[in-house]
Amino acid sequence: MHILFFGDQHPLSLGGAQVSMRLQRRYLERDGHTVTVVTPRPHGALARLAHEDAGYLDLPSCPVAPDREYAFTWPGRRTDALLDAALAQRPPVDLVHVQADFWGAVIGHRYAARAGVPVVHTMHNRVDVGIRATLPFPGAVLRGIGAWQQSLLPAGPPVAGRDGWAYLSRFAVRSDAVTAPSEHFARRLEQGGVRTRADGPVDVVWNGIDDDLLDQVRIEAAGRRADGIPKLVWLGRVSPEKRLLPFLRALAASGVRADVEVLGSGPQLRQARRLVAKENPAASVTFTGRIPYLDVLRRLAAADALVQTSIGFETQGMTPFEAAALGTPTIVSDPDVAGELRAGLWQVPGGADPQARVQMLAQTLRRAVADIEAGDAPTPSARVVETFRQSSRTAAMLDVYHRVRAGRPA
Repeated sequence: MHILFFGDQHPLSLGGAQVSMRLQRRYLERDGHTVTVVTPRPHGALARLAHEDAGYLDLPSCPVAPDREYAFTWPGRRTDALLDAALAQRPPVDLVHVQADFWGAVIGHRYAARAGVPVVHTMHNRVDVGIRATLPFPGAVLRGIGAWQQSLLPAGPPVAGRDGWAYLSRFAVRSDAVTAPSEHFARRLEQGGVRTRADGPVDVVWNGIDDDLLDQVRIEAAGRRADGIPKLVWLGRVSPEKRLLPFLRALAASGVRADVEVLGSGPQLRQARRLVAKENPAASVTFTGRIPYLDVLRRLAAADALVQTSIGFETQGMTPFEAAALGTPTIVSDPDVAGELRAGLWQVPGGADPQARVQMLAQTLRRAVADIEAGDAPTPSARVVETFRQSSRTAAMLDVYHRVRAGRPA
């Protein structure tokens, strides 16, 4: 098959959906399929790397963040024409796989309607939660992007409502299959009214971890986790919905002695550094920034625990699963992610307000560090370790592809 991926952001940029697209492409190509990834043209340091890979079809774009990590492409007739002309030089497309929620999703559905090919749409984003966490006047923003979406999407069944679920439903009713990267997000989508054009349910296909890298890092890490001061890793984009700042406040309040490494970059990085300087926690905090994915896995394998602090935003939460696959437990704030992991975790109790949540996180940090020092850290689920391999995730997605191409219901 020739499969056309559509993303909101370039796969070389930072983010769980981008990592997932890179892995899916690699494993589909191993199986003999052709994958073309359509995304906004990257800027800055990513531009050269993207240009060297013929599998990327980059559309004209403008950067949308000060660090130029992310970019935006405006959907419409001009973009359609550029895309069609570029694809005319490639093999015929058999299937569109939309892995986007905004401009990439609109561009992908417009193309699928023109080409008459089936569409699989993977929903990676709790649109409502993300907008509430990062933008002022979220209700007005949701109404605005809903109107924008409806003005650009091809004809389809009407969807009532102006909230985040209605927004996602407008993509779903134009899709032959909808997938979600976790059981909890799939059920939330269905509860929100999200169904496919054939009124089918949401398929659950986890994002995965590269089999080869997993095996390599496991071999490298075998027997190397040393005793001593506990090592904690926080990993993600440094932005409000990921809740790094509340973690740093909780770390200071906890009084624990640990080596803490923050991996990632984003708009709150400078604020995070200032907070550590002000609070002066007993733990040492190192801001490593962005590093290659293999080095991320090595850091996770060497850590005594990962700290995951976002709440209600993650549609899967890649990092706790990556850590679990490497034998590392997680301090988990999101109850949905905790339920999906099942084992190998310390769950942070809920709090009535932001300050209470900080105190609950501080309490959990003290408990986790004490367990690590006593040699009583929990062990991740064997189910997660094996099911999270990308080879099994690609096989599951291919089942969805073959089903929609054959026109079979879910």
